[in-house]
Amino acid sequence: MEIFYNKLLHEFNPPFQNSVLMFAVILFIILLSPILLRKMRIPGIIGLIISGVIIGPHGMNLIERNSAIELFSTIGLLYILFIAGLELDMNSFRQTRYKSILFGSMTFLIPMLIGYPVCRYILDYGVSASLITTSLFATHTLVAYPIVSRMGIARNQSVEVTVGGTIITDTAVLILLAVIVGYNTAGNAALLWPRLIISFGLFLVVVLYLIPRISAWFFSKLEAEKHSHYIYVLSVLFFCAFLAELAGLEPIIGAFAAGLALNRLIPATSSLMNRIEFAGNSLFIPFFLISVGMLVDLRVIFRGLDLLFVAGILIAVAIFSKWVAAWITASILRYSRSQRQLMFGLSTARAAATLAIILVGIENKIVDVREQNAIILLILVTCLISSIITEAAAKKVAIESATADVDTALNNRKQKFVVLLANPVTMERLLDLAISMHIPRNTTPITGLAVVIDNEEAERKLLETSKSLEKLQQHRAAADYKLELKCTIDQNVASGIKRATTEVFATDLIIGFSGRNRLTDILFGKTMQYIIDQTSQTVYVSGLMSPINIHNRLLLFMPPFIEKDKSISSLLTNIMQLASDQGMKLLLYASAATESAIKNWLHQTKNGQTPAYNSFPGWESFEHIQHDILSNDIIVMIIPRFDTVAYSVSQNALLERVEKMAEKTSFMLVYPGRHFTGHSALTGDFSTRYIGNRVDHFAKSAKDILKSFEDKTK
Repeated sequence: MEIFYNKLLHEFNPPFQNSVLMFAVILFIILLSPILLRKMRIPGIIGLIISGVIIGPHGMNLIERNSAIELFSTIGLLYILFIAGLELDMNSFRQTRYKSILFGSMTFLIPMLIGYPVCRYILDYGVSASLITTSLFATHTLVAYPIVSRMGIARNQSVEVTVGGTIITDTAVLILLAVIVGYNTAGNAALLWPRLIISFGLFLVVVLYLIPRISAWFFSKLEAEKHSHYIYVLSVLFFCAFLAELAGLEPIIGAFAAGLALNRLIPATSSLMNRIEFAGNSLFIPFFLISVGMLVDLRVIFRGLDLLFVAGILIAVAIFSKWVAAWITASILRYSRSQRQLMFGLSTARAAATLAIILVGIENKIVDVREQNAIILLILVTCLISSIITEAAAKKVAIESATADVDTALNNRKQKFVVLLANPVTMERLLDLAISMHIPRNTTPITGLAVVIDNEEAERKLLETSKSLEKLQQHRAAADYKLELKCTIDQNVASGIKRATTEVFATDLIIGFSGRNRLTDILFGKTMQYIIDQTSQTVYVSGLMSPINIHNRLLLFMPPFIEKDKSISSLLTNIMQLASDQGMKLLLYASAATESAIKNWLHQTKNGQTPAYNSFPGWESFEHIQHDILSNDIIVMIIPRFDTVAYSVSQNALLERVEKMAEKTSFMLVYPGRHFTGHSALTGDFSTRYIGNRVDHFAKSAKDILKSFEDKTK
């Protein structure tokens, strides 16, 4: 026993020497860090860097930054630039190429012109250090792009021009980086330029001419070998990185060029792209971010005000220069004030690519390690500011637009209801709700879905669930509608629902409300919220306390700007069909603008409904209206999804009030449908969702956890 104890102490004596233990610790950090820090509203990318600081040699010294860590870090670094090249929308760039070139030139040159004198004469950097730091001002990452995507304005010209300008400025920055590093290494400009031009020319011929043709041949000849496709892509990535290094360029330039070379051959929605992003965002890129944190020395930050002074200057120049670039471009192209703000918001954020450039500068001894700490502060501040400005501007642009950005093919799908059958007590009630909203002329059957968790009891529970579903056949015989019963096995309920609704092309999902707070719900979030976050269908969360046919009135609450949502037409059709089918009086609570839009919609669609309208300026006024609710009313609340035009922070407090009234009032929460746009998990990580009320939210979570333990001890 003593031998085992001594061995245990030896293995866990910091820094860890056992490579298996080190790998396990880092994987646990990658797993738990985003989950736990998300409860404190800290973005996952910052959480991983902070984790690296804690376990690194300047923190608890649990893991050294050895050759194994550096290897995975290098792979992650190359992966970031490779995915950046793959994800660029070349079609959008071609359509707005002249305007994109204008903005790309402005957003590259203006930060360079403003930043270089500041770095050279105020911060007293050398020429090479000033240029490489200034290049960080010029580059940007579209961290806030998921916001505009969810707002439905991805095809707005200001957004397309900003995305196209990103290609120009990022490419220019990487070329400048190659020149700086080459000059710093060679030291002779006369020899540098001929060698750089020849080597760079040969590199472009191989990467952008030969590799696309070889790749097209490979994918066509080995069409069925899906695993070989991924291995081939990785081979191209590292071969191009090696070629770049051979040409006297930085490997990250080769990785970015490899992404551009394969861009046309790997669609954003393909399974191959999914594998590439999964491996990178799950393993390699988090390794890189943790290794970056290992380089950070907090003692340097708190030792004096010098670092904060440098960081403040860098942040001010980075933000101001991008604002000037956006203002000049928007003025020339005659964009509105909202579009100008949107361009500024999208182009303000710096993220992982910025870290990649500064690390190159450190490795080549162009800049000091201390500057990296200032750059990490720059990344955090610019990403938060970018999210705030983009969300505010995107809402204004969406409201100004005459029509939302709608995917016609998806919008014209036939109505298809999926009902989650999880509780035998409420199964029939949920099906009745779906039947009442089902448009009579629609022949598409309703799908009843049961999800069984894949564990050792899966087979037994599958049989039990099948027996419960058999009882619904009697319910089917009593009503004139088609019912499909589907039972599926998955790792968790949310992923099972997402997969099943996608398979049957569902447009609407009905689930039952569960308001219980368990410890796992508090730490990791409720299953209901996961379902809402992961599905694109319109979700109806039913809290019916009694059979649907005994209700007399339907009170529909519509928040301001909800008429701008792309799913509102189909959603209103379903709600009004429910009121009509059950003979309920419809009371509509909305703002003046929303009421006018609904009246216009009713006139155009010739719906025939004549709801009674009531003023409803926003969720803050719901408490005053609550006294008018009767026991036989159904309250229907349309809850905008996060990052949509109508979203309001005040609705979070409303949902807590709904949980309290759930036992005595029938209600239904409706989350309008949305259409996902592919984007990197890293860029999607930054959002204003993580900004507000961190301390209050953390305190509330702690209070809920304590209450959970108290309940168990009683």
